[in-house]
Amino acid sequence: MGIKFYDSLGAPQPFDTHRAYVTSPWFSSMTLAAIRGMIALYTLATLLVILIWQATILHDADGYFSYFTELTHIGICSYYWASFTQTLFYALRQRHSIERTPEYPLQRWPRIFQLLHVMLGTTIISYPILVTIVFWALLASPAVFSTKFGAWSNISIHVLNTAWSLFEMIGTNSPSPRWSMLPCMIIILALYLALAYVTHATQGFYPYSFLNPSTSHSLLAGYIIGIAVAACIVFTLAKTIMWARTRIAFKNASATTFEIRELQNPRNQSPALEIAESLKSEKLV
Repeated sequence: MGIKFYDSLGAPQPFDTHRAYVTSPWFSSMTLAAIRGMIALYTLATLLVILIWQATILHDADGYFSYFTELTHIGICSYYWASFTQTLFYALRQRHSIERTPEYPLQRWPRIFQLLHVMLGTTIISYPILVTIVFWALLASPAVFSTKFGAWSNISIHVLNTAWSLFEMIGTNSPSPRWSMLPCMIIILALYLALAYVTHATQGFYPYSFLNPSTSHSLLAGYIIGIAVAACIVFTLAKTIMWARTRIAFKNASATTFEIRELQNPRNQSPALEIAESLKSEKLV
């Protein structure tokens, strides 16, 4: 039962035999590590600056961890730090190993950590886009650009968050999430909904005004259902984008198969070709 559970959610054994989580169809693993590292640094700086600003200037940091936007951004930051570390280890080992595809640390870790990595990766290709849609459709006002700090912070957490999500979908070989992950994403949203009402009970405010039943009335159920439906649509869209990326990467790799096979050093072989050929053999593209 336990083995099937892990396999169904995208953490089979052996884990990531194609090194998909640490490679890109477009550039080297070292370049991928550098990009992931820069995104990790920027998202961490964004979170800290906003928290410090709210605590020292606005004196309103008590509810910082009650907002889905901030929690989602913490998830982005956490994932990019984790993926940066794993990719850097892989890239360094690839440079100094006779193996073309050496192992990276996560492959040797307990399965629960592998599953958590897969699940965290699924959240960062789903929730940031949902946050962007909900913010600009329901919450944004001209006041979001009224100050330089407000403009920068809102662009960072309500626009660039989607850019980081799209990069993971398009710029890496990370496999698309399993359909079995979708219920997990909905459960996490439900848990956040509970947190929002716990926040009101303990701190006296709703993180988002449309969650207030006193003002939203019958629309509240519509908002909740609408967000759940939007989450399903975003999840499906993310799977489609990642599927299309795999198809395009396979075609590009196939077009240069002859030239790649002519290279004398096997370590120069394109990771995209190896992954694409493996996926083709498994009838996944």
